[in-house]
Amino acid sequence: MRSLLTSATISLAFTLFLTPLFIRLFERLGWGQVIRTPEDINNPSHQAKRGTPTMGGIVFIVGSIVGYFAGTLTGGAPPSASGLLVIWMMVGLGIVGFIDDYMKVRQQRSLGLSGWRKIVGQVLVAVPFGILALNFPNKDGVTPGSAYVSFFRDIPLLSFMALGAIVGWILYLAWVTFISVAWSNSTNLTDGLDGLATGSGIFTIAALSLVTFWQFQQRCTSSALVPEYVSACYPTPDPMDLTIIAASFVGALVGFLWWNAPKAKIFMGDVGSMAIGGVVAAMAILSRTEILSVIIAGVFIIGPGSVILQRYYFKLTGGKRLFLMSPFHHHLEMRGWPEITIVVRMWIIAGMLAVVGVGLFYVAWLAAL
Repeated sequence: MRSLLTSATISLAFTLFLTPLFIRLFERLGWGQVIRTPEDINNPSHQAKRGTPTMGGIVFIVGSIVGYFAGTLTGGAPPSASGLLVIWMMVGLGIVGFIDDYMKVRQQRSLGLSGWRKIVGQVLVAVPFGILALNFPNKDGVTPGSAYVSFFRDIPLLSFMALGAIVGWILYLAWVTFISVAWSNSTNLTDGLDGLATGSGIFTIAALSLVTFWQFQQRCTSSALVPEYVSACYPTPDPMDLTIIAASFVGALVGFLWWNAPKAKIFMGDVGSMAIGGVVAAMAILSRTEILSVIIAGVFIIGPGSVILQRYYFKLTGGKRLFLMSPFHHHLEMRGWPEITIVVRMWIIAGMLAVVGVGLFYVAWLAAL
């Protein structure tokens, strides 16, 4: 517990007090936000944000890492494979986002990496993660990841390896890659208003940390586990370490939100939004809650879902639009909603979905007794 509190506190302090230093540094480097022209975005109010320091995701990525290692070291427990895998996904996808951001800033264009190049970068991060996740077994022979599709826990009937080792590995890596690409792109599309992705990420990852903390309390290897609860125990390796890295990330996001809330002094950029998606994906995979994460992190599906609906509706109706603009939060802007109203209400949705997801997880545990 001391590691948990230490990691969250240090990450919070890091981003809360050091972000102004990063803002000045990014201003000197010329890392200002590039905004599309009013004719392109059809929303002139966004022009006021031109030049605001971006790539702020670097701040909470570094803050999370500092907090995590400080927490694990002070707690006397070395970092686990699971915790390091979350950091791999966070940093790896953050680097992909950084390249995208840097290209935009350097070229002074709103387009950085092309869609396919971005996906290639995401795949290069996700595949090693998937391979490593099925290695490094603990003393009970359980690896950080599993070759099953999971909902509240692994679904025994949905094993990739049941189809043979070669086909199983291919399908498993495709599944891990799909989850990673889907979540990192979803969080990236959600990051369109001041504080929207940051606040949503706080609710989402805090909920995932509650899931892993409960898994720690009800772990199968616990000597304090009540005999009546054995049937519902969780074999998840390193659940406390997953909780520590998640708490560290949440703490860093809270401190960053102080400067990112409307009117933002700094934007997270793609480096930040894709890092959030990486943490969501890694936590879902390693905690065996891949399908449940669709509910817990459902707020991040609204944006990409609206983009998909817009495109298909446009094609089916011969040029008509379902929304004034996509993603959905820009549609609400075009309807005249104030930015702060949209952001706060999306936070409320994020909180409600997180609560529903955690509640369903607890009900599933009760049902397994």
